[in-house]
Amino acid sequence: MLVYQGVELETPPSGLEREFHTLFNSDALQFLSELISTFQPEVDKVLNLRVLRKVQLDLTGELPGFLQDTAHIRKDPSWRVNPVPDRLHCRHVDIGDLSPCNTQRLIMGLKSTAQGLQIDFDDGNCPTYRNQIKGIYNVYLAVHNQFQDVPPISQAPVLMLRPRAWNMVEHNMMVNGREVPGPLFDFGLLMFHNAKLLLQNQSGPFFYLSKVESYMEARLWSHIFFWTEKKLGLPAGCIKATVLIECVLASFEMEEILYELKEHSAGLNCGIWDYSASFVNKFGHRADFLLPDRSKYVDMEKRFLHSYMDLLVQTCHRRGALATGGMAALLLPRDKESDLYKTVLTTVTRLKLLEIKAGVDGFMVYDMDLIEPMQKLFQLNSHGQNQLLQLREDISVTPEDLLIMPAGGVTLYGLRYNIAVGVLFIEAWLSGRGHFFYLGKVEDSATAEISRSQVWQWIRHQVRLEDDGMVVTRGLVSSLAEDLIGDLKAAIHCQTNRDQERLMTAVSMFLEIVQKNDFPEFITTYLNLDHTFLSSQSQHENGPTDAVPKARL
Repeated sequence: MLVYQGVELETPPSGLEREFHTLFNSDALQFLSELISTFQPEVDKVLNLRVLRKVQLDLTGELPGFLQDTAHIRKDPSWRVNPVPDRLHCRHVDIGDLSPCNTQRLIMGLKSTAQGLQIDFDDGNCPTYRNQIKGIYNVYLAVHNQFQDVPPISQAPVLMLRPRAWNMVEHNMMVNGREVPGPLFDFGLLMFHNAKLLLQNQSGPFFYLSKVESYMEARLWSHIFFWTEKKLGLPAGCIKATVLIECVLASFEMEEILYELKEHSAGLNCGIWDYSASFVNKFGHRADFLLPDRSKYVDMEKRFLHSYMDLLVQTCHRRGALATGGMAALLLPRDKESDLYKTVLTTVTRLKLLEIKAGVDGFMVYDMDLIEPMQKLFQLNSHGQNQLLQLREDISVTPEDLLIMPAGGVTLYGLRYNIAVGVLFIEAWLSGRGHFFYLGKVEDSATAEISRSQVWQWIRHQVRLEDDGMVVTRGLVSSLAEDLIGDLKAAIHCQTNRDQERLMTAVSMFLEIVQKNDFPEFITTYLNLDHTFLSSQSQHENGPTDAVPKARL
C-alpha cells in the first residue's frame, strides 16, 4: 500500500508499473484527494436520497410523477442548454461498450469512421484494478497521440468518456480512511491527464453519466464539473456530458436534469434494458409492475418504452439538447452472403429506423461493420448533422404512458435465456471481462441486469409459464440452471478445471442473487462487494486485458 497525504493506494498490478506511475504522480494524487474530499459528503447525500425515495415509494404505494416543486422549470419556455462544440453537432453513430482496457478494440475504434466512441468504464467493463489502470492509461495514450498508425485525437472519432456510476466504489484507493467513489476515481484521472489537451484539440472533455436517478444527482455532477474546471484552469462550461436516462424515476425529471447541467449538457440518452430493469428495482414487488418475458414482449415499440423515447426527444429538442438512442447489440455474421447476415442487418435497420423517425440525433452500435450502413441510414432518413429542429410537438406523454406495463407472459425459452445471460455475465466478471457474446449478440451489465431482475420477479410473483402452466419457483430455476450447464460450458469454451469451477461458482452466485428476499439494487454493486469476485482478481491479474469476449454460441 502506498500512502500519500491522506491517500492510501494499492501497489500496481504486475506488469503495469509504468502505467501506474504515469497516472498516479504526486500532483494527480493531490488532485484526486481534493476532489474526493470535497465531494464525498455530497455523494453520500445523493445515495441516501435514493434510499429515502425507495422507502417512501414502498411505504406509501405511490407512483412517481412530474414534480410539483420544479414545475416552474418545466413551464418556463425561455431557457436552453448552452450550445455544444462543433465536434458534437453530428453524433449519428457511436461505437458502444468499448472497454478501453481492450487496446486492440480501442485502436480499431480510433481508426473507424464512427462519429464517436463510448469509452466505457461502466456497463461494458469489468472494474478490476488492472482494467481501470490499463483503460485510463490507454485513454492517455490516445489523447497524447502515442498509438502508432492512429489518427490524431483531433481527427479520430470523438471520445465520450463514461466513468462508473455512483453505485460503484473503488476498493484500491482510500481517502480520509474511506474507499473512494468509483466515478470520482475515473473522472478525476481522466480529467487531470487529458482535459487540457482534449480542449486544445477541440475534442473534449466529453462524458457520459450513467444511472443518474434525479435532478439532485445532475446538480452534483454540475458542482463537480465547475469545481474541476476551476481547479485545472479550464474555461467554465468546457466539460460536456450526456446523461443516460436509465431509471424510470429519472424519466419524470428530464427537464430538471437538463436544467441543472445546462452549462455542461451534451443531451440525454435513452436505452432499453437498464431502464426496463429499473421498474423491477423500484416496483418489482408490486404485481401491477410484473414485466413480461423480454425476449418476446419487450421492445422499443411497446408503449412504456416508445413514450419514454418520445418524451426524451421532445424534452431535449425543446431545450436545444441532443437526444441519442441506445446500442444495437446484434452482431453481423462473418459471411456477408448468408441469409443470416441479411436477416440481422434488416433487423438492426428496422429498429434503428424507428429511432431516427422518433427524432434521435444518433445512436450506438457494437459491431463496427454496422457503422457504415447505419450512417447511410441516417443520411437517407434525416437532414443535416442532427434533428434538433424536430421538436415533436405532436406528442403528449402522460405518467400513465411511462408506467404502463406491456401485456404478455413468460416463456420457458425466455426463462432459460435470462438464466444463461445472468450466469455468463457473472462468469465474465470472474474472468475480468465486462461483456461477452451469446447467441449473436453482445451482452453486458445492462442485459445481465434485466435478466436477473426478471428471474427474481418471476420467482417472487410465482408466475406460470405460457408453455405448460408450470410455476416459476426457486426449484425450477435451480433445475433449469443445472440443465443449462452443458450449453454454458460450450459457450465459454470450457477447457480446464479452473474454467469449470469458475462457471459453477457463477451459477451459485446467480442463484443466490435471484433468491434474495430483498432485491439487490444493482448486480454490479452486488458483485463488486462480493468476496468471490474480489478474490478472483488475483487469479487473472497476469492475464491479458485485450482478450476477445468469450461465449459465442
